[in-house]
Amino acid sequence: MFFVRTATDRDVEPLRALLTQSFHATYDRFYGPAKVAELIAAWHSTAEIKRRIHVKGGEYLVADDGKRIGGMAFAAMSEKLTKTAVLHQLYVHPDHQRQGIGRDLFAEIETCFPDAEILRLEVEPQNAGAIAFYEAHDFVEVDRTKNCGGPDSGIEALVMEKPLR
Repeated sequence: MFFVRTATDRDVEPLRALLTQSFHATYDRFYGPAKVAELIAAWHSTAEIKRRIHVKGGEYLVADDGKRIGGMAFAAMSEKLTKTAVLHQLYVHPDHQRQGIGRDLFAEIETCFPDAEILRLEVEPQNAGAIAFYEAHDFVEVDRTKNCGGPDSGIEALVMEKPLR
């Protein structure tokens, strides 16, 4: 059984392994292994994971069974959008998908931002499983971007939002 808790610096290397496996399992078919490895190096480096764990106004959660981390979620209040929290990452290890870990992480992350009225995210348009998960949790598409994850990424994504009140 996995329990959701706040991530600590001790979790950095297990998180990097989880993100590497999950990213390849999810995105290799869309972008190819080389591009995914490039994204992992940029977005999931040890330094970047540590930075996110300590982001002011953010929450970095892990699903932990005492032996391994089965999933993670990271969200933070938007610096640009009023009363909006942004779900930057929600990943479950490929071996532990469809066991409720994503649901549990998502339920906890929703409660972490009492001042937020909207939860926003970006998702790969071809990732039908993720889109179905978010739609089942009351997200709707509100926009599209050509720069998922940051300026000039060149990666297209759906922008989805959910009201929190």
